[in-house]
Amino acid sequence: MDTQASNSEPSLEAQPEIETAKNLQICTLTVRIIKNFEFRVSKNIILQVDAARTTVGELKDICRTHIASDTKFKIFRTIDFNTLKIYTQAFGNKTQNLIINMGEDGFLLDDKATLEFAGIRNETELSFFNKDAYEAYVKSPVTKW
Repeated sequence: MDTQASNSEPSLEAQPEIETAKNLQICTLTVRIIKNFEFRVSKNIILQVDAARTTVGELKDICRTHIASDTKFKIFRTIDFNTLKIYTQAFGNKTQNLIINMGEDGFLLDDKATLEFAGIRNETELSFFNKDAYEAYVKSPVTKW
């Protein structure tokens, strides 16, 4: 009886369209959606993506779709999210700013680059925000309550 059950399961050799784990680089990412820097208004999206095949532009589109479809992000729908920036990576240093990495590096500017090429690896935390709001915050980094 066990042999019949195992024979009915599809094998990887019989279905070449099924990809093995060797061909994928699945990464768990935390994307911090930032509505307001001064008041630290943000929510996180936890995603699992293939870093070798997903581009920066596709990741932005995935986040925008999530914001548009999830009711928890209703207040975030008025913001034009256009910039991704690395906040921190696994086993890396975190900044003192609780909402965003204020350093000059970490911007993901090339929408056609794959996440792997852009330096994204498993358990990377990203910030997704409006660049104009970020630049205004950098000029005057005041936190309001």
